[in-house]
Amino acid sequence: MASSRLEINFIRLLSRCESIASEKRVETEWRLEKYVGALEEMLVALRKSPSKPTVEVMTDYTRKVDFLKGLLEAEKLSGTEKALANQFLAPGRTPTIANERMPASKTVHMQTKARCTGEMRNELLGTGLSNKGKHSGLVLDERQSAAELDAVLQHHHNLQEKLAEDMLNLARNLKNNTLVAQNIIKQDNQTLTQSMRQADTNFEKLKVESERLEQHTKKSVNWTLWLMLILVSFTFISMILFIRIFPKLR
Repeated sequence: MASSRLEINFIRLLSRCESIASEKRVETEWRLEKYVGALEEMLVALRKSPSKPTVEVMTDYTRKVDFLKGLLEAEKLSGTEKALANQFLAPGRTPTIANERMPASKTVHMQTKARCTGEMRNELLGTGLSNKGKHSGLVLDERQSAAELDAVLQHHHNLQEKLAEDMLNLARNLKNNTLVAQNIIKQDNQTLTQSMRQADTNFEKLKVESERLEQHTKKSVNWTLWLMLILVSFTFISMILFIRIFPKLR
């Protein structure tokens, strides 16, 4: 079913919010909170729309909006509370737009957790250091977090490629098995057709032979009957002649 105009605008705004959330924001950043508020209003309108998406799609939309709201709430916390709040966030399960290799909300979630881990490490290891040392440690942790994120993304990409390759091999095997089964069924049909034709031929031959046997039987009965009649007639005439020729002695 084609997406409505409201759903298309909702997806565009959701994708924009996920893009902003993936960037490193400053405290004066206000767009994300404003956009998330607009997303909530559009989500309510989408639920009431006559052409609303399926239940599964609406559930995923709600999950992504709740994730962004939770992300904004977690940003207001600090230290361990922020890291703990980010741990309990639930990102979306499906990509928002078609060209995403993995859901953008999952990427944002991993980036946020890596950023919180880096901030906690800085708080633990940065005590007593100079501002310059803190800045260097922050840059180093951000690079390390980025490297970890790239490794995770690469791992997911490798898993997706392996899964796609396994599915392709499975499809090929299924196709080959289907072709083999079709050939076997075709051969069985040909054999069955030949057997039926041979049975029809044998039946016709049997019918002809039965008719010939019936005719032969009728002919045999006729000849036997005539033979018996001739024999009886001959016997009767012979007796009369015998009586005539040899009269009774007196």
